Amino acid sequence: MTHRNPTQPVSRRDLLQQLGSGFGTLAAASMLSDTTLAGRPQIDVAGSSPLAPKLPHFAPKAKHVIQLFMPGGPSQVDTFDYKPLIAKHAGERPTTVDRKTLRNTKNGLFPSPFGFKQYGQSGKWVSDIFPHTAQCVDDICFVHSMHTDIPEHAGAMLMFNLGHLQPSRPSLGSWLCYGLGTENQELPGFVAMSPRAQPRGKAANWGNSFLPGAYSGVYANIASMKPDQILRDLKNPHLPRAEQRQQAELLARLNQLDLKRQQQDQQLESSIQAMEMAFKMQFAVPDAFNTESETKTTLEMYGKTEFAKGCLLARRLVERGVRMVQLSHSIDGYDIAWDTGHGDIKGGHARLAEACDQGIAALLQDLKQRGLLDETLVIWGGEFGRAPTSEGQKGRDHDHYGFTVWMAGGGVKPGFTYGATDEFGCSAVQDRVHVHDLHATILHLMGLDHERLTYRYSGRDFRLTDVHGNVVQDIIA
Repeated sequence: MTHRNPTQPVSRRDLLQQLGSGFGTLAAASMLSDTTLAGRPQIDVAGSSPLAPKLPHFAPKAKHVIQLFMPGGPSQVDTFDYKPLIAKHAGERPTTVDRKTLRNTKNGLFPSPFGFKQYGQSGKWVSDIFPHTAQCVDDICFVHSMHTDIPEHAGAMLMFNLGHLQPSRPSLGSWLCYGLGTENQELPGFVAMSPRAQPRGKAANWGNSFLPGAYSGVYANIASMKPDQILRDLKNPHLPRAEQRQQAELLARLNQLDLKRQQQDQQLESSIQAMEMAFKMQFAVPDAFNTESETKTTLEMYGKTEFAKGCLLARRLVERGVRMVQLSHSIDGYDIAWDTGHGDIKGGHARLAEACDQGIAALLQDLKQRGLLDETLVIWGGEFGRAPTSEGQKGRDHDHYGFTVWMAGGGVKPGFTYGATDEFGCSAVQDRVHVHDLHATILHLMGLDHERLTYRYSGRDFRLTDVHGNVVQDIIA
């Protein structure tokens, strides 16, 4: 080992070279700390965890968030926003739907190829492609008046997940971890999952941007469903746990000495916490992702699709204290699965709904049975919707003027419908809700004031909702 003057700072690269490659979770740690950081320090030199639970601004309605993200744009008029007048005026193009979409199609109204039925005491109309979710409508709060800024996937997905059209802002989950910490110090505060392809934009959808790296989401590849392979480089094949612990503690002490000399180095501060988290995850992650302990009844309730398994994992993670789980729907390696609606609404939407419907209903029922639904906010929706007019013979183009998002549990009104689109489902016309308003409402349900949850970076205070957003008080129970 090279000797150094003890008054000189020790670089982390030199330390790692001296220690060798024995600490097998460093690669996993790099997933949490690969961003150059700026802003005010969140980790003190004593090593207190930035993910330790923090007091909210006020009493929260919810403690956890599960986001069931449907990238690609599910069609509102083929899922949960029943518009019978479309069939009556099929082929026509009334003024209310004569709006420019991404491709500016000029075709007329296209009736839904699916039937709708009423369900529950609320009498909610639901498409036949969601028969399982339909059984849960009395636990769901539907928002039919969502709208966003642009009808283009990449930007709209970033808006839905970051509150911004560019990948330069922290994600919703990152803001939640920054504001509240997390209840389990052996698991990440924010876990993003997908059964196949990562959604377009990938890490930007769960990244921390300029927030300290400890608040970044961790992506879990659940395609294999092998607990030891969920995160890459999770296990150290060379050293037993006791020796890994010794190496981790030595590296942490050396980094703390370096940090005291430098006074402030957020990249180093983030790495200290990330490597500690990586060590803990070796043992906590396989347990959380191992579904063999679940009963046969539970496994059958969720079903066998990959998305259904993701729903079960989401329940297991929030049960263990993870602050937010984002489960994105993909199929056959397609990162914006619901975009198959361009060419074939009937075939594409039916196949996608079949892959996720049973798992979604099972998640809601399972959370409710375990007493977790009241404290867990479940959110379903895509980055925008689809036009009620036709694109070609069987498809629909993007529609950002009005679409549907629904929520359940976590303090929202059950069996409730808020807002409305026009008579053909094209544009939000009643109690309109922008994505910024949705974010403000989610933070409010978690006990956070979206105007107070700020972070100073590059000379200004940033927040998830930028300078926008109003809490939708009418949907809060």
